[in-house]
Amino acid sequence: MSMIAEQAADNATKLKPGDFRRIVVKVGSALLVDRATGKLREDWLSAFVDDVAALAKDGREVLLVSSGAIALGRGVLGLPKGALKLEESQAAAAVGQIALARAYSEMLGRHDLKAGQILLTLGDTEERRRYLNARSTIGTLLKLGAIPVINENDTVATSEIRYGDNDRLAARVASMMGADLLVLLSDIDGLYTAPPHVDPSATFIPVVQRITAEIEAMAGGAGSEFSRGGMKTKVEAAKIATVAGAAMLIALGKPLNPLKRIAEGAQATWFLPEVNPVTARKKWISGHLETRGVLVIDAGAVKALRTGKSLLPAGVRRVEGRFQRGDAIIVQGPNGEEVARGLVAYDAVDAERIAGRNTKEIETILGFAGRAAMVHRDDMALRGE
Repeated sequence: MSMIAEQAADNATKLKPGDFRRIVVKVGSALLVDRATGKLREDWLSAFVDDVAALAKDGREVLLVSSGAIALGRGVLGLPKGALKLEESQAAAAVGQIALARAYSEMLGRHDLKAGQILLTLGDTEERRRYLNARSTIGTLLKLGAIPVINENDTVATSEIRYGDNDRLAARVASMMGADLLVLLSDIDGLYTAPPHVDPSATFIPVVQRITAEIEAMAGGAGSEFSRGGMKTKVEAAKIATVAGAAMLIALGKPLNPLKRIAEGAQATWFLPEVNPVTARKKWISGHLETRGVLVIDAGAVKALRTGKSLLPAGVRRVEGRFQRGDAIIVQGPNGEEVARGLVAYDAVDAERIAGRNTKEIETILGFAGRAAMVHRDDMALRGE
């Protein structure tokens, strides 16, 4: 290991969740629901929410990706242990999601925090139009000081449209929201060279600087009867998160106050990000998406973009192409030079109607209150970035 690598590894083990600005925390069913009774572990959830509230009060933005709906619902409905049929899982999720949301709302409310429920399916983070909607909603909740509580929409998701586990869902959310830390609370305290319950000689790995084939081979099988994932899905989640610029942490979640324990130095495995979240997102927008149209802007708008502003309709002089909201477009200056690329907030037809107009006129022109920006600065990569 090089000196730089040694320093990176040493620094990573000294990190704690409170060092990060935007944090996604994934909570598994086995932590939330008592295996024997099928009921919520209220003492655990209360202590966990105490940790979340402490981070929020310290100015950190926290998003929760929480399993537990099916596990809770099956207990309420008296469904047997073991594998459920698809329709039984969906029914259990419908019942359990209400109980889970109520528990989060009540416990966060004790700290004067609001909970906002978000249910996602695969298309919400994969299809750009829906991606923008989900991202905007979650972002608005954060701006308003609420704690988004996110889960897969198990009431309607089928095998063809589901993530399959909340580890990968959490990683997609971290990527979508530009989080700089993803915490996976697990029934194991990190990554080992082999499953420790199978191989007593397995060695703990405190820091993973890069996910290699060797690291992937260390992942074990499935988790408990309540969960769909295991270490394999956690390493796959790490690949998604670290490429998007987020650090990822696997830590033991079973004890009370798991986030506080991490801050106090509890053993955990850190996966280091490849780049920071902003750079990763800009790279994705600028080089990995096929463009569907062009917005030609005036010199004033060019200057505004280069100072970090969003592209407003007033600065757009011409609209070219047949694009839809969420598509990637090229932003050109008045002399035809490419200024930026971004994800457009309007269909081409509506973009043409509001081009050159003041933001305050959008609702009158279109008949609905659309986005203030034609391309938001968070969805734009300037040439050369």
